[in-house]
Amino acid sequence: MISTSNVTLRVGKKALFEDVSIKFTEGNCYGLIGANGAGKSTFLRILSGQLEPTNGEVVITPGQRLSFLQQDHFKYDAYPVLDTVIMGNARLYEIMKEKEAIYMKEDFTEEDGVKAAELEGEFATMNGWEAESDAASLLNGLGIETDLHDRQMSELTGPQKVKVLLAQALFGNPDILLLDEPTNHLDLDAIAWLEEFLINFDNTVIVVSHDRYFLNKVCTQIADIDYGKIQLYAGNYDFWYESSQLMIKQMKEANKKKEEKIKELQEFIQRFSANASKSKQATSRKRALEKIELDEIKPSSRKYPYIDFRPDREIGNEVLSVENLTKTIDGVKVLDGISFILGREDKVALVGPNEQAKTVLFKILSGEMEPDEGSYKWGLTTSQAYFPKDNSAEFDNDDTIVDWLTQYSPVKDVTYVRGFLGRMLFAGEDGVKKVRVLSGGEKVRCMLSKMMISGANVLMLDEPTDHLDMEAITALNNGMMKFPGVILFSSRDHQIVETTANRIMEIVNGKLIDKITTYDEYLASDEMARKRQVFTVTDSQEEDD
Repeated sequence: MISTSNVTLRVGKKALFEDVSIKFTEGNCYGLIGANGAGKSTFLRILSGQLEPTNGEVVITPGQRLSFLQQDHFKYDAYPVLDTVIMGNARLYEIMKEKEAIYMKEDFTEEDGVKAAELEGEFATMNGWEAESDAASLLNGLGIETDLHDRQMSELTGPQKVKVLLAQALFGNPDILLLDEPTNHLDLDAIAWLEEFLINFDNTVIVVSHDRYFLNKVCTQIADIDYGKIQLYAGNYDFWYESSQLMIKQMKEANKKKEEKIKELQEFIQRFSANASKSKQATSRKRALEKIELDEIKPSSRKYPYIDFRPDREIGNEVLSVENLTKTIDGVKVLDGISFILGREDKVALVGPNEQAKTVLFKILSGEMEPDEGSYKWGLTTSQAYFPKDNSAEFDNDDTIVDWLTQYSPVKDVTYVRGFLGRMLFAGEDGVKKVRVLSGGEKVRCMLSKMMISGANVLMLDEPTDHLDMEAITALNNGMMKFPGVILFSSRDHQIVETTANRIMEIVNGKLIDKITTYDEYLASDEMARKRQVFTVTDSQEEDD
C-alpha cells in the first residue's frame, strides 16, 4: 500500500497540490487523470520519491518494492537490453553482479565462498534463476524480438527503448507500480498485451494515460486531479465521467431549487415584514433564509477544444486509386506492391506495429516522397489535408500563430482566422505567440486548425493524438466521427480507431491486409488469431531452444 498524508507542493506562490491525503490499496489499478498542467506526472514523481513535497509525506508499507517507468531514454545506453530489464529489481541485479565478480576471482578464498553461498540463497529466494526468462518474456510480449535482447540499448530505436523501459518497470512483480503514459509510442498490439498484463496484475498500480480505452480496460478506480485536490471514484474512466457529470447536474438542480426557495422567502419577508400580524412568520422565514447555502460549483480546469472538419465541396465517387506502390528504405522493402482503391464513404485506419510503413505511405500519398515503383491518383473532386507525425518543419520560423495560420486560410481576415484558433483554445494574446516556442500539444492544435481551415474533403492523419490531453483527444474523436468526407489515419488510441474506422489496413512485411470491418472485429478475426499463434509458437520454440 502507498498513501499520502497532507501532501502540499508549491511552485512559487502557486500551490499545485494542497493537503492531499489519499490511500492507494493493493489489488487496484488507479487511473490518475486531470487537465494538462494539473500535476499528474508531478504527483507520480512525489510518490516515487523523485520529488520532495513542500509539506506532508508519502508512506509505503515497510518491505514493499516500488517500481516506476523511467523517462530518460538514454540512461541505459551502455547496458545490454536484457540487463536493463532486470535492473527493474535493483537488489536482484546487484546480487547477480556481485556473484559474477566473486566467481571471476582467480584467488577464490573461503570468505568468498561463504559470501557466494549467502548471495546464492538470496538469489534463489528472489526467483533469480527465472530472471532472464521472465525478462525475455516481457520483452517478447511488448514486441522486442529475441535477437535484440543481447544488443546494447544504444543500438535500439526510440520506440524500442520505450518498450524496454516499460518491461523494466514491470519486471519482478513489484508491490507498487507507477506508470506515466506507458502507452506512448506503443503500437496497438503492444498496448493490448499491456492491458492483459495489468488486468492480471495483483498488486497496486497507479497509471497516467490519455488513452480512454486503455483506462477503461485496466482501471478499477479513478483518481481525478482538479482544483488542487485529488478525488477518488470507484470504477473505470467512463464511470468516472458519468459520475462526475451526474454530480455536477445534481448540484445545479439542488442549487436551482434552493434559489427558488430563497426567492420565495425573500418575497414573503419583503411583503409582510411591516405587517404586525405576520411579523412572527416573517422573522421565522428570515431564520430559514439564513440557513440556506448554495453548493459551490467551481469551474473545472478542463478545457475542451471544438474540432469540426467541414469540407468545402462534396466528394465524388472517385477518391483514390493506388497501384503497385513499392518503396525501399535503408535496404528494407517497407512497401511491396501495395494496391487499393478508396471509396467516398471510407474511413480507413492503418494499424499494426510497422510505424515506418504507415508513415512512408502517408508521405507518398501527400506528395512528400516518391515511390520506387507504382503510382497513385487522387480523384478530381478531392482535396487533401495532411497531418504528419513529425510536424517540426512547420514551426521552424518566427511567425506568430495568427500569421502562421493566415497563410493557409482562404480568407485572409484576422477575425476569421482567430475564430479557428479560438476553437482550439488559443485566445487573446495567444495569437501573437511565436510558433517556434509552442509546446508539443499546442503545435498539434495548430495543425488541426490548419486542417479545419483548409475545407478539405479527404483527411490524412499520422498519429494525431501524440502530445494531446484527454479533452483534446475526445474533441478530435468527435470531429473525426462527424466528418462527412474520407479519412485515412493511424492512431494508437484504440477508441478513436474503433469508433471512426469502417475499414482496416495493415502492412505486414511490406504487403497489405485490407478488410472492410471495425477494428475490434479485425482483432477477433481468424487471420489475426493465426498471426498471433505463429508469433507465440515462434517465441516458445526460441525459449525452449
